[in-house]
Amino acid sequence: QNKKMKIAIAQQNYHIGNFEANFAKIQQGMEQAQAQGADVVVFTELCVCGYPANDFLDFRDFVSQCYQVVERVKTETQRLGIAAVIGSPTRNPNIQGKDLFNSALFIANGQILHTSNKTLLPNYDVFDEYRYFEPGRTFDTFEFMGYRIAMVICEDIWNLGNENPMYTICPLDELKAQNPDFIINVSASPFTYTHAHERLHTIRANVQCYQLPMIYANCTGAQTNLIFDGGSIVMNYKGQVIDEMPFFEECVRTYELAPLLNPAVSTILPTSNHQYPDENQTKTNNEQPKEKYELIYRALITGISNYFGKMGFQKAILGLSGGLDSALVAVLASHALGPQNVRLVLMPSAFSSDHSINDGLQLAKNLGCPHDILPIQPVFEAFLAALEKPFLNTSFNVAEENLQARIRANYLMGLANKFGYILLNTSNKSEAAVGYGTLYGDMCGGISVIGDLYKTEAYELCSFINRMFGNPIPENIITKIPSAELRPGQKDSDSLPPYPTLDAILYQYIEQHKGPDEIIAQGYDAALVTRVLRMVNQNEWKRYQTPPMLRISGKAFGSGRRLPIVGKYLG
Repeated sequence: QNKKMKIAIAQQNYHIGNFEANFAKIQQGMEQAQAQGADVVVFTELCVCGYPANDFLDFRDFVSQCYQVVERVKTETQRLGIAAVIGSPTRNPNIQGKDLFNSALFIANGQILHTSNKTLLPNYDVFDEYRYFEPGRTFDTFEFMGYRIAMVICEDIWNLGNENPMYTICPLDELKAQNPDFIINVSASPFTYTHAHERLHTIRANVQCYQLPMIYANCTGAQTNLIFDGGSIVMNYKGQVIDEMPFFEECVRTYELAPLLNPAVSTILPTSNHQYPDENQTKTNNEQPKEKYELIYRALITGISNYFGKMGFQKAILGLSGGLDSALVAVLASHALGPQNVRLVLMPSAFSSDHSINDGLQLAKNLGCPHDILPIQPVFEAFLAALEKPFLNTSFNVAEENLQARIRANYLMGLANKFGYILLNTSNKSEAAVGYGTLYGDMCGGISVIGDLYKTEAYELCSFINRMFGNPIPENIITKIPSAELRPGQKDSDSLPPYPTLDAILYQYIEQHKGPDEIIAQGYDAALVTRVLRMVNQNEWKRYQTPPMLRISGKAFGSGRRLPIVGKYLG
């Protein structure tokens, strides 16, 4: 074996269907890896087209453009003298089955040396790969520079010991019989705030089971609501982390292969200054910290900036109520886009408290964002006058409350249309779950920034931001009693249970899929559980009309949670 082989990981942020930009990134990654002395550079799952491409994969032209990029990468391997592993859809030559495979291609000297097709195709939560791809059914290792390599794709390592009942095979079980020297895994694995821990555990379990080192490459960036955190991993055969690459950053790093196979070979990593761990350690300082709210903060910043950047937008607008949620979104947007690109609009009514206006103004000043004060009372009174006859002999209720929210949405959309802003939605997950929001009012927006963050988590994230960034959010915003301020003396608790209780019940139902009896058995009041779950189910129709929500949990509203609108379960 050639003990000098060096292998690089290119952790990059791709743009779905932007073939020129994706090829330019791959080319740049190959050049960086070559400059670092790498013999091979590993890119990520479907890097050629971006992940997930969804129904673009049904277009023959789209797939043809993927093939064109592959041809260009072949040429680059010759020009640069470096091998590359790239992810691309490839056509299934058999008439039976789906038209495409989800493939990893090992390209060297202008030729595809080996193709691995993804075997385990997830179709749960946000994944729907069986819609497009035929599973791989052949398992072959291959040789390069004297090393025998097992190459698999993302989900293929998530059925160790056939523990996942969704699948009937474990690809690495098949490949291990051919005595590979190490494993390459190319992934596009979306972020959740627990996933970095789970990923490390899964990779270590595979490495220790097969006694083989693993090169695990994961992409970063965001694609609409899905966020990818990178965190690519190099692990030696003992399960020691040689490197865990940064979260939410693009980078290229190169590693010597020999010490991964035998830690005694080398004690220093010459090409990236990462110390090899002591042979008796399993956890090392080469791992990235994984604090929940720092990860969520960085994920949401990535989600906002990528949504705007990839769509070609620059400026955001949002309504600033003086409450916690809009304050949080304002801070996140100003950090992601720059304060000069975030317009904050205060729209007080007769029911707005002075402190809400003052708190909002103080926040705008702290952030340095442009802001307006546009009272809605004159328009609200005009609406009431116009509706006086049909509303005759009725009392003030949710109809008048929602008029105010819809007037504010009209103000915001008017400004957005006039000046080219994208409206940011500021609803949290607790509100979205129980329908505590006005359709075509405060539920409007191009992207929902905190729609996957429970209210209690929003409080925690505000506290994290104030600790980290010098208290931009006025303390009164965090400590005041939550209120929609749509009628005199209104409080959220008039309509909802206390948020800590509500969120605990919602978490059990939404994330943990617990039914009412199971939740009640945990000690929650039966009537309260029934009421909360009924609210969740009865408001499915509203959620179908909300903007995409940046996904940070294991079960976000949107494509990963598909329930019938007219279902009667607990209805």
